[in-house]
Amino acid sequence: MKTKIALFLGLLLAANVSFADLKIGVVNIGAVLEKAPQAEKAKKRLEQEFKPRDTQLVTQQKEIQAMQEKLKKDASVMGESQRNKLEGELQDKIRDAKRSQQEFSEDFNARRNDELAKLQRRIVEAIKAIAKDQEFDLILTDGVIYSSPQMDVTSQLQQKLSTLPE
Repeated sequence: MKTKIALFLGLLLAANVSFADLKIGVVNIGAVLEKAPQAEKAKKRLEQEFKPRDTQLVTQQKEIQAMQEKLKKDASVMGESQRNKLEGELQDKIRDAKRSQQEFSEDFNARRNDELAKLQRRIVEAIKAIAKDQEFDLILTDGVIYSSPQMDVTSQLQQKLSTLPE
């Protein structure tokens, strides 16, 4: 047992000596995603792509509200068959609107995830390029509780991303 502990301590001591020459960097991915020009362009593409459908959903909601107000206001003067017909149409419109909203949300989330995945690939490529250019041994991202400002390469990464083509 003592030999295992001695061996472990010896390995630990040897490892400490070899780690002394490591060059380590840290990247704040949240800050990169917030300021990357590619993120802003992706956001604009998504807005442009989904704006017509969003407008259509808003129009559907206004139609439903108008029908609900009409039913509430005129229900007492309508005949029963006329009121039942309007209630049926209202339920159909509500069902269609819910379905459209769900499809919109699913499509939007899928596209947003695609754009995010592309951006993440670009960020990883840029990090690797910085690591090779500046001879880093290790670059860390999430889970870092503290790092000295000398280790932070976030601003370098943001500059690198701004020079990369779309």
